[in-house]
Amino acid sequence: MDIRIGIANSPREINFETAQSPAEFEKVVADALESDSKFVKFSDDKGKIYLVPVASLSYVEVGSEASRRVGFVA
Repeated sequence: MDIRIGIANSPREINFETAQSPAEFEKVVADALESDSKFVKFSDDKGKIYLVPVASLSYVEVGSEASRRVGFVA
């Protein structure tokens, strides 16, 4: 699943793929926003870990779980 995270006062966004379901990912973000935590931790398919300050989250876009097609479409 493709994830895009916008950071306040930054022209770039964080873009990665994760094996989590959309519901699991939404719960992680919602829990971080509702609690007093300063950072939210994300991990991608390759094992990289992203720590993002909760106060700097502008938006979180959760993509579809459909895999990309390979080959030609007739």
